[in-house]
Amino acid sequence: MSSRTAVLTVGALIAFAANSVICRLALGDDTIDAASFSTIRLTSGAVTLLVIAAMAGPGRSGRGRGNWTSASLLFGYAITFSFAYLSLSAGTGALILFGAVQATMILAALRSGEQPHVTEWAGLLLAVAGLVYLVLPGLAAPSPAGSALMVVAGICWGVYSLRGRGVVDPLAETTGNFVRSVPLVAATSLVTLPGLHLSAAGILLAVLSGAAASGVGYVVWYAALRGLTATRAAMVQLCVPVLAAVGGVIVLSERPSPRLVLAAALILGGIGLATVGRDYLLRAETTG
Repeated sequence: MSSRTAVLTVGALIAFAANSVICRLALGDDTIDAASFSTIRLTSGAVTLLVIAAMAGPGRSGRGRGNWTSASLLFGYAITFSFAYLSLSAGTGALILFGAVQATMILAALRSGEQPHVTEWAGLLLAVAGLVYLVLPGLAAPSPAGSALMVVAGICWGVYSLRGRGVVDPLAETTGNFVRSVPLVAATSLVTLPGLHLSAAGILLAVLSGAAASGVGYVVWYAALRGLTATRAAMVQLCVPVLAAVGGVIVLSERPSPRLVLAAALILGGIGLATVGRDYLLRAETTG
């Protein structure tokens, strides 16, 4: 992995973790309904990206870029993610979401003929063990409806990420996808209008989620994907629950625990083994 890809990947993962913390603040405290949160999130993301693209120069506006398939996947992820968290605990939701992302992206990689190295498989198992250890205490008879919604969210995000690996212009492509997703999520808000619930805090959190953590974060992620295999792209996202947990300690004043520290070590160690160990062994085989 090049240094540029590494920096972009870290930036995107931090944005994803921030999104989880923001969503937990907004929906967990009942400051806004799920449909409105998703609508404001995607709309503010689209507006922010249009401004950034316009400032980037002619031909970067995002008009004519993106496609309805990716926009539908983006919408599907955002709306099911929000509604799922109405009935799932944070730990349960994280396990289901990232389990679905892992399965989707790795199965797609295997289907396309990608052959993960033995160190990638070992790192994946170690990281998954750490993730399960981190969230297992929160697992308790999860809602079937919430679980199904989070599985859909994970599949949508996994496929959306896979489609972004070949994108030439991440900014224009992401802008186009966000713009196309707005009428889809707005229609959902109209359908759920009787459940409308807004507050200044909820709107602010939704805008922050859309403009910074989603809009800019997804552009960075699309750029990072150009230097990642599908297997690695799936595995590095296991960092997000750890980063979100740390964010919970800092932002939500949640108390850190030895379990969090050990789980973080397992997850980050597994990712390190998968991303660094493979390159080291391949260089050793080449020079030896």
